[in-house]
Amino acid sequence: MPTPAAIVGLTVTVCFSPGADADWFAACEKVHDLLDAHGTPARRYHVRHRPVIGWLTRFFGYYLLDAVRRFGAVTRAAGGRKSRLDLTRTAATAARHATLRWRAWNTLIATTTRPARPWEDFLAHHHADPATIPPNEARRRFEQQPQVLAMIAHHLDPYELSAYQAGEHTYVGLHWRIALIGDALITTDGRLLAPASDSVADRFRFLNEACTYVRGLRPDARLCAITLA
Repeated sequence: MPTPAAIVGLTVTVCFSPGADADWFAACEKVHDLLDAHGTPARRYHVRHRPVIGWLTRFFGYYLLDAVRRFGAVTRAAGGRKSRLDLTRTAATAARHATLRWRAWNTLIATTTRPARPWEDFLAHHHADPATIPPNEARRRFEQQPQVLAMIAHHLDPYELSAYQAGEHTYVGLHWRIALIGDALITTDGRLLAPASDSVADRFRFLNEACTYVRGLRPDARLCAITLA
């Protein structure tokens, strides 16, 4: 993980075994112990409502953490029992938004500007020769590229350029995984899973491992998403 000063705004998913003390304070303690950081609930998950009984249970927040209501019904939560979280819908919503962003990038930017070098190239040059290329200079060189300037103008994150350039399916696949996991995951036995670096490849390796881990949890296991502050 990055240094404590660099982790502000990152989202961590905390996992609890069935029957464990899985309230908000327990999740914060795990985050503090492993990352020396504090955070707030991240209401990332859609809540699952079963076809028949869901017409009744949708008004109850049991087995959920920091639930949000709309017209009295629970719609989103920062966590809770895995069986009550609609992980499929959470991923599908993120995929839909990512698809719209990628297609906007492809139409408005990729077809109208020359391909740009991604941030990772400039960061590697900085690390190779920090005296000649300090961080501010590396950032200036990256952001002065026409394609990067166009992304900034259209409110698209230029530091995701390598993911955009990898194609629609790769970009969308990255973001539905992020919607489920965030930037790091704490397992039920207290292990911290995180990307080895900020590269898209390392993020995919981490997210694939974390998604496999969450998929293998029992339905009565608990999840809690925390945004570090």
